[in-house]
Amino acid sequence: MTTTPRLTRDDVAHVADLARLTLTDDELDAFTGQLADVLDHAADLEALDLDDVPPMANPLPLVNVLRPDVPVPAGDAEGAADFHAEVLAAAPSVEDERFRVPPVLGESP
Repeated sequence: MTTTPRLTRDDVAHVADLARLTLTDDELDAFTGQLADVLDHAADLEALDLDDVPPMANPLPLVNVLRPDVPVPAGDAEGAADFHAEVLAAAPSVEDERFRVPPVLGESP
């Protein structure tokens, strides 16, 4: 079994230099161990045999929870007008038989 060489402190210092990061000696020591652990874990994942595992976009099965879109009759015009008036009566502010809302992009035209 071949093992990949462990990440060295000099490797981390070189990458930090490329990224124009200034690291203290303590940070270099800490990051060397942390990055080596991350790379070891990535190597463990790469070694897994996943040939029979189907690709997926989500680990949980997703189901559309929306109801079917079924048209229903709107009723007579008088009933619709009553409903419209009832909805507008519940609105905090109405203007010209429409909901009045505060401007969201600055001043109104």
